[in-house]
Amino acid sequence: MNHVSKIGIMGGTFDPIHYGHLVSAEGARDEVGLDQVIFVPTGRPPHKSNYNITNSQDRYLMTVLATASNHYFHASSMEVDRPGFSYTIDTVQSVVEMYPGAQIYFITGADAVLDILTWKSVEQLLSLCYIIAVTRPSYQLDKLWDRLGHILHCPKRRIISMEVPALAISSTDIRRRVREGMTIKYLLPEPVEDYIAKHKLYKQ
Repeated sequence: MNHVSKIGIMGGTFDPIHYGHLVSAEGARDEVGLDQVIFVPTGRPPHKSNYNITNSQDRYLMTVLATASNHYFHASSMEVDRPGFSYTIDTVQSVVEMYPGAQIYFITGADAVLDILTWKSVEQLLSLCYIIAVTRPSYQLDKLWDRLGHILHCPKRRIISMEVPALAISSTDIRRRVREGMTIKYLLPEPVEDYIAKHKLYKQ
């Protein structure tokens, strides 16, 4: 029996990437049996068009640094290199083409999944991949299932929920801590911490 490849896509702004992202990806890899996880920093997220996002090249390089020590992880610049707004459906379609016959799993936070009805081509997306919704412990997913009920032909098995304690760490808090001169040690990999300091990110 031939092995069916299982490919994870870890999407996010990664501004900056931190241990919550890495623990989520590793947990998903272990739970589902992923052969690899592709980290894809968002290029221009349409839902954050009014938010001043750090330069995409900086976010991509921090992602490369953060994932280098895990041979199951790989950073991709496909969204950073793609012109225009970044849509999950485009990224998933690209990965489907790169890995014909593979099962694709898109990993993201449950809060983001709650907005799934606003995503571009959501029914097509759910036909192409599974969604792994990572949550904090005790997170209530009932409202997520209620929203998904509005999507025809969307079985619950297409959405997999997974608890991740490290999700208490947030990029927003890390940026605030840098801005206020507080330590960020042990919230993210040391090479990323060094990159932030060297390039003076998040000071403003």
